[in-house]
Amino acid sequence: MNIKFRLTIMSFLQLFVWGAWLITIGTYCVNAKHWSFPEFGAIFSTLAIASIFMPPIIGIIADKWMNAEKLYGILHILYGLVLFYVPFVDDPNTLYYVILVAMIFYMPTISLSNSTSYIILKNFNYDVVKVFPPIRVWGTIGFIVAMWLTNLTGSKANANQFIIGGVGAIVLGLYAFTLPKCPPLKSITKDSKWTEQLGLNAFKLFANYKLALFFIFSMLLGAALQLTNMYGDQFLDSFQKVPEYANSLVVKYSTIIMSISQISETLFILTIPFFLKKFGIKKVMLFSMLAWVLRFGLFAYGNPTDGLWMIILSCVVYGMAFDFFNISGSLFIETSTDAKIRSSAQGMFMMMTNGFGAYLGSIVSSYIIGKYFILPDQSTDWNGTWLAFAIYSLVVGVLFLVLFKHKHDPKVVEQYTH
Repeated sequence: MNIKFRLTIMSFLQLFVWGAWLITIGTYCVNAKHWSFPEFGAIFSTLAIASIFMPPIIGIIADKWMNAEKLYGILHILYGLVLFYVPFVDDPNTLYYVILVAMIFYMPTISLSNSTSYIILKNFNYDVVKVFPPIRVWGTIGFIVAMWLTNLTGSKANANQFIIGGVGAIVLGLYAFTLPKCPPLKSITKDSKWTEQLGLNAFKLFANYKLALFFIFSMLLGAALQLTNMYGDQFLDSFQKVPEYANSLVVKYSTIIMSISQISETLFILTIPFFLKKFGIKKVMLFSMLAWVLRFGLFAYGNPTDGLWMIILSCVVYGMAFDFFNISGSLFIETSTDAKIRSSAQGMFMMMTNGFGAYLGSIVSSYIIGKYFILPDQSTDWNGTWLAFAIYSLVVGVLFLVLFKHKHDPKVVEQYTH
């Protein structure tokens, strides 16, 4: 079977097993378990907590001690088994810890799937920069398909969503064992320093100014991603409280409107090879930051009638905002680190974006909105909220432009063309 097709299957299932329940677990908690948001809301922080420490640890294991594809398979099987247990949980506090365990197994597989794909593609002499984005786009398609499957089978309000995700995870875990071998580089000797034996050399990347700065901006952009994930659907749903918008398409089909963001993501992924070779890493990342400014700014002034185009355009530019930093950032790590610590470096990128960044975004944004943007009638000043987020993204972009020194060298990109 063609290796690109095999990696496409892996990419599709990677996000399918997450999308089956991530968007609809709140509906399940309210309708099937009759819990209120404060009771289960903390569940969403498990993604950030798991992303802080697990990806680097798993990356170190893959770099030093175990085949990446086997480790990847084991993690997905364990993740699937935990999802099978979720329907038996009847207490929101217990569910928090169960989902945390699931995320401990799942979150590191996101970066591990990237590094595994890179290793296999290079071993088969493929141009990683050109070939990987079209493979990665199927991950987003898998997420969308899982969302639609959960909805169309009537599973969004019951426990079947976890069964769908669990079955997919077990299948993916077993499938991973059939992939080409990705052994760790045997660089450890009995005379190696203890830091090298433990795989902690990857943390020396923070001593490199450019990489340290990149990781800091990864955290700041991770916070921006968390903002749109936490408040996007809530914002659209709030229009139902305005009589002239109550029966609008935006209110009735808010989830479908939001899915335009993910559809856009699948399209922008395909443009990454062109933009990287044409403009280079730094400019592509700046495009991402500008897109975040537009994402939030358009939301600030959009509405379901004459401002509908702003809401839709905001969802469209999300694809650029998300892809141009996350995918390009992953490729930047791939081209800027030693092969011996590459999986660890990918894990730290994941830690900074989905870990510290997501946690920072959720905590700080909740505080700021609660203190400055809650109106006397307890409704949210969404115009002010989105403008504040837009200004935040603009400041991050300007700082990145000034501080991040990176000259575009086509040869660095072309080194992955064989």
